[in-house]
Amino acid sequence: MTTRKNWSEFDRLIVLGLYCELPFGKLHQRHPRIIEVAQKLERSPGSVAMKLSNFASLDPVITGSGRKGLAGASRADRDLWQNFSEYPDKMMPEIATALENLDKVTFGDSEIIESDDYRGETATAIIQRRKSQNLFRKAVLSAYDHQCCITGIADPRFLVASHIKPWSEDENNRLNPRNGLCLSTFFDRAFDIGLITFSDDYALIVSAELEKQQSNNHIRETFIARRGEAIKLPDKFSPSQDFMRWHREYLFIQ
Repeated sequence: MTTRKNWSEFDRLIVLGLYCELPFGKLHQRHPRIIEVAQKLERSPGSVAMKLSNFASLDPVITGSGRKGLAGASRADRDLWQNFSEYPDKMMPEIATALENLDKVTFGDSEIIESDDYRGETATAIIQRRKSQNLFRKAVLSAYDHQCCITGIADPRFLVASHIKPWSEDENNRLNPRNGLCLSTFFDRAFDIGLITFSDDYALIVSAELEKQQSNNHIRETFIARRGEAIKLPDKFSPSQDFMRWHREYLFIQ
C-alpha cells in the first residue's frame, strides 16, 4: 500500500536515474520500470511519473523542441537538475549508487575488466566506475530511443554510447550524457579514430582518408553515400556543439 510522503534527496536521485534510463516517450505510469521503482519507494506510479515530468520541464532539449514536461518542479528539483547539468562527473556516480541501493544489485568479480585505465584504483573505485559507465550508456541510448543516430539500427548488440570528447581528454565530462552519441559499432569506431565527424548542424562529415577508398563498395555505401546527412537528434541530452567542435578540431582527420 503506497502512502503519501515528502520527496527525499534519495527519492529524487532515483527518479533522475529513471529519467536517464527511459526514453522521453515512455515516462508514464504504466511503464513496468516506473511501477517497479514506485513500489520500492512506496509511492504510486503516478507520483513517480509526475516527478519525471517535473524533471522534463527543466530539460532545455525538451522545452526547446516545443514539448512540455509537467509544471511545478520544486526548488529541490531545480537544484538537483542544475547540479546534474553542471557536475555530471559528480552526480552520475551518486545516481548510479542510489539505483544500485534501490535495486539491490550485486556486482561480482566478473564486472571488473582489467585495463591500463584502472591501474592504481581500488576494487571499490573500479566497480563504481563501471556502474557509472553503465548509467552513461543507458542515458545516451535512451535519449536516442535505442537507435543508431545515423543508420537507425536498433539491435542493442550493435549499439555504442560513443564519447564525443574521449574519456582521456575531459575528466569532468566523462559521464555527461551530452558528451555521447548512440552509434552502431562500425560508425563508433570511425568516429573514435577521427575518420568521420559532424558539423554544427550535426551533418556527417567524411575524412579524406575515407574519400580515397571510394573504390571499396562497403566504404562508399556506408560512409561516403551518407556524407552531408544529418543525424537523428535525441529526445533529451542533445550532443553539445562545443564538444563536437572539439572533435572536429582535435580528433578529425581532414
